[in-house]
Amino acid sequence: MSFDAAREQMIQQQLRTWEVLDQDVLNVFERIPRERFVPAGYESLAYADIELPLGQGDHMLAPKVAGRILQALAIQPADQVLEVGTGSGYLTAGLAARARSVRSLEIRADLAAQAAENLAGVGVRNATVEHRDAYANEALGSTAYDVIALTGSLPIDDARYARQLAIGGRLFAVIGQGAVMEATLIERVSTDEFRRAVLFETSLKALVGAAEPARFTF
Repeated sequence: MSFDAAREQMIQQQLRTWEVLDQDVLNVFERIPRERFVPAGYESLAYADIELPLGQGDHMLAPKVAGRILQALAIQPADQVLEVGTGSGYLTAGLAARARSVRSLEIRADLAAQAAENLAGVGVRNATVEHRDAYANEALGSTAYDVIALTGSLPIDDARYARQLAIGGRLFAVIGQGAVMEATLIERVSTDEFRRAVLFETSLKALVGAAEPARFTF
């Protein structure tokens, strides 16, 4: 099967059946050559409904999850986006296709370098990849972002990311532990008010440095 045919099959059989129905979002995934973002040797599985390994226990998001994220965030052309966890850069490319700019933080130097190369290779010019620990002092900066996407989970809720949103901004975060976690959309309604909606259940590796629940000792 050609990559074009596999990409169309991914859209019809994975994204659409997982309630990714926004045509603008589907058009984004139709344009992005996922085979240019997968690890070497995995090109034949680029459009499979699986999480492809990136080493050290990290994985690319399954295409349907990337689709749900992009749809939920409802990115507008003027939006400034922060992504935490670049991975291969595939979701980064999707975010960049809809936003004014994307700043993506990746704690692994090898992934940051490869993602930057992948993005440049497909002509993405409005996304920057930084080899940076999102939990280091001043890592998030002072920018109020319109959109924030976390590609790793938060074992417990962490208000630091929601506080980085502009008024009207949207945050995608997977919150929880174990096999079932809640993919959550958080919108900043005002300075002190946030609106939350659980989108679906999934399970992702935790972000490196994310806070853990307190452990009880006896």
